[in-house]
Amino acid sequence: MTENSSRAVTLYTDGACAPNPGRGGYGVLLFRNGTRQELSGGFLETTNNRMELFSVITGLRALQEAEPLAVTIYSDSRYVVDMYSGGYASRWRSNGWRKGDRQPALNVDLWTELLDLCARHEVKFVWVRGHADNADNARCDELAVLARQRNDLPADPGYQRPAIMQQLSLFDLPASANPLGG
Repeated sequence: MTENSSRAVTLYTDGACAPNPGRGGYGVLLFRNGTRQELSGGFLETTNNRMELFSVITGLRALQEAEPLAVTIYSDSRYVVDMYSGGYASRWRSNGWRKGDRQPALNVDLWTELLDLCARHEVKFVWVRGHADNADNARCDELAVLARQRNDLPADPGYQRPAIMQQLSLFDLPASANPLGG
C-alpha cells in the first residue's frame, strides 16, 4: 500500500497525566482521505503510560473498515513505540504477560487490545520528539491536557492503584512486636 492510497491512515497520539498517577487525558488526530478528525477523553485516576496506550487504541478503534488499512502512528511515547515495534509486547503476551525478567507486564488490558487492533491492519509506529516543532503532536498534547482537566471524568476501569504499603501478617512482625510472642 502506498502513502497516497485511499487505505492509508495517519494517527498522531499523545497522553497526559498530572500528577502521575492522577487525572489523565489523551488526544488523537486521525488523517484519512484528506479529512482530519480530533478525538480526546480522559480518566479521573490513571497513569501517563495508560493514557499513551489509550490514545493509540482510541485512534485504531475509530477505524471501522473491514479491510486492513495502512496505518502510520506517530507517538512521543518511547514506552508505546519501543515496546510494540521491538516485539516486546507480543513476547509478553506469548509468555503469559511476563516480561523477560519474569516480572508481570503492566497495562495488560490495554496491551491486549492494542495488539488485537494492530493485527487487523498494516501498522507502523514512528517516534516523534514530544513538545518540539511538530504541530500535530503539540495539538494532541493540547487535547490530552484539556481532556484531563474536565470535571466529569470517569474511572479508568483497568487502572489499579498500587499498594502503598505491603500487607504484613502477624508472622512477618519481629517477635517483640508480635502479640502472639513469635
